[in-house]
Amino acid sequence: MSIQTESSEPARSPEPAVQTIATLAHSPRAVLFDLDGTLADTAPDFASAINQLCIQHGRQPLAFPEVRRVASNGESGLIGAAFGLTSTDPGYSLLRAAFLDHYQAAIADATRLFSGVAEMLAGLVKLGLQWGIVTNKPARYTELLLPAIGLHDAGCVISGDTLAYAKPHPAPLLEAARRLRRQPRECWYVGDDLRDIAAGRAAGMATIAASWGYCERTALPSWQAAAIIDQPYQLIELVQQANTSND
Repeated sequence: MSIQTESSEPARSPEPAVQTIATLAHSPRAVLFDLDGTLADTAPDFASAINQLCIQHGRQPLAFPEVRRVASNGESGLIGAAFGLTSTDPGYSLLRAAFLDHYQAAIADATRLFSGVAEMLAGLVKLGLQWGIVTNKPARYTELLLPAIGLHDAGCVISGDTLAYAKPHPAPLLEAARRLRRQPRECWYVGDDLRDIAAGRAAGMATIAASWGYCERTALPSWQAAAIIDQPYQLIELVQQANTSND
């Protein structure tokens, strides 16, 4: 796999995975992932795009921690943080279009995989598992970004506008399972946002919360994911544990 492994975020010290054994009793045949904040640290390029917009409009640029806090909500979260507008407010659509132009022009300038993600994906392949991506990012940006950061080996890619529904609706995850020729119960879904866990649970998949992303770890237990992992390698450990319990 030709995957960029440099990360703008230092690796966190590992903590034990929190898991519900009954939910993870079925070993997976495929693992599906969210993209932004789970596989890739896209916040630096989001920051560049929104802060170009702020400067153009005479506003104070957002601090990077604020960008990371709202990055999972895409342009709506960033424009809301920078300009105090929602999608129904006058002027929002023009700001959104300008933001997306800035983002597309430099979509992979600073985006990198999180530390350990490349090794995690290689480990899944070594274990004989399929993997795919289910993101709310529109396809026009997904298709530009994935080859630029080496994620061109995914077994399937479902973007936010592939179907009529996006997460937290389960339809994108069900479509990913269909494309991989797997039953939903054979799939795990890994994400860093509550909508990811809600979508996975609604689709009948075991769900894994990734704490290294753009979430607050203290909120994760309330999401009712099957497991919380703090480092990508812990996913491989969970798969191995599930495989052993099913031997």
